[in-house]
Amino acid sequence: MPEQFLYEQLDTLSNFGMLKKEMPNSITQNLSPVFELREYQTDAFARFIHCFNNNFPGKENPLHLLFNMAIGSGKTLIMAGLILYLYENGYRNFLFFANSTNIIEKTRDNFLNPRATKYLFSGNIHIDGKSRGHRGRQF
Repeated sequence: MPEQFLYEQLDTLSNFGMLKKEMPNSITQNLSPVFELREYQTDAFARFIHCFNNNFPGKENPLHLLFNMAIGSGKTLIMAGLILYLYENGYRNFLFFANSTNIIEKTRDNFLNPRATKYLFSGNIHIDGKSRGHRGRQF
């Protein structure tokens, strides 16, 4: 039998109900309530969290995962949620690459400008029961 890709293995886990889709509070309480998570975004978070927290054959650290999603599907929202989750787990530095200045400027606005129409975070960030920042300030 040919070796399966990771997404195929995760599909199998999901089909058997073995992939937990419970969202951590660090994500649900800290993303802007303006944006309701779609089912496939919840699936993306669940798959990341599963891979992040579990060992499996072929897993190497640092973990490298790719989110292959269409334009307009909410990749930046997932990135914001993962930053919150990873921050809760002790990570403090995040780096992303884009192939155009326009994308970088839009993303920076979505992350840092509370007056932006697509600002991704709630008013205050709460992680582990502590306030980690206020609108417009880094947490």
